[in-house]
Amino acid sequence: MFKRSLLVVAFAFSMVSVVSAADVSVSEQTFGCVLDWPQVRNTRINHADPQQLAEAMRIFKDSVPNTDYPVGTILQLVPFEAMVKHPREKFPKTNGWEFFALDISAAGTKIRDRGDSVVNLAQGKTCLSCHQPAATFDFVCEKGHGCAPIPFNDQAIKALQQADARCAKK
Repeated sequence: MFKRSLLVVAFAFSMVSVVSAADVSVSEQTFGCVLDWPQVRNTRINHADPQQLAEAMRIFKDSVPNTDYPVGTILQLVPFEAMVKHPREKFPKTNGWEFFALDISAAGTKIRDRGDSVVNLAQGKTCLSCHQPAATFDFVCEKGHGCAPIPFNDQAIKALQQADARCAKK
C-alpha cells in the first residue's frame, strides 16, 4: 500500500512539473529591432526555442481558440508595446501574459512599465481591458477576436515597424 501511495504522489509531482512550465526572464535586452522577428500578418513573434516559436506562429496564424501560447512567446505589433507569456500562475488575470510599455531609441530599449496592469498611453486604458475580450484566444487580440479596434491601420503598423529606431539602417 505504501509503495502504491508513493507512486501516486510521484506521478502527481511529475504532472505538476509538466503543466507548470519554467518561467522566462525578461529584460530590456529581450527587445530589439522588430524587423528581425518573424511576422504573421502584422504581428512580430519571437521565442528563444525554434520549436516553440514554430508552435506560437502556428497558433497565431491559425487563430486557434482555447490554446495557450508557449511560455516565452513574445508578441509585438508596434515597437513600443509588447506582451510576453509567462506561466499563468505569475499573472493569473491575463493567463500568464505580461504587458510592456517600451521607450525605444537607436541606443536600445527602456522598459517604461510592465505587468498585468500597464496602461496604454495612446488609448488611456489598461492593456488588459482591451485584451480581455480575446480570452478565448489566450488574450491575443487580432481582427475577429472581439477586441476593440486600435488607432492604427495596417499601413500605419507597417510604417511604425519600419521606423523602429533600434533597427540598423542599411
